Amino acid sequence: MTRRNEALHRHKYGAVRTERDGYIFASKAEAARYAELKLMEKAGLIESLELQPVFPLRVLLTTGTFKGAGKALAGEYPTIGKYIADFKYFRLEPPTGWIVEEVKGFKTALYKWKKKHVEAQYGITVTEVL
Repeated sequence: MTRRNEALHRHKYGAVRTERDGYIFASKAEAARYAELKLMEKAGLIESLELQPVFPLRVLLTTGTFKGAGKALAGEYPTIGKYIADFKYFRLEPPTGWIVEEVKGFKTALYKWKKKHVEAQYGITVTEVL
């Protein structure tokens, strides 16, 4: 790849795509966190490690009619987008439970909005690893 092409393919926030175990990560930090999580899984501290889990984002909409309100109450919410986290896993040591992680260097406005939406919709906390 020429220097000109490298400049065209460089991430605007300086992240360098990195390959590990056949997976391509958006940054070196994300690949390093993956390596840490794999060691934790091997040590029996976590299980069910999932990469790039997808959370559909839904919104409660009504058409202003009884029929629309009925659909909303019945749980028929339209999908307006999706949130893709970096990792999801189950922590086996106290406090046990599901963990959703995001490796972040720069937080865009869109990321902040999606994080708030997914936390409210799913009742979870997205853990940011800096």
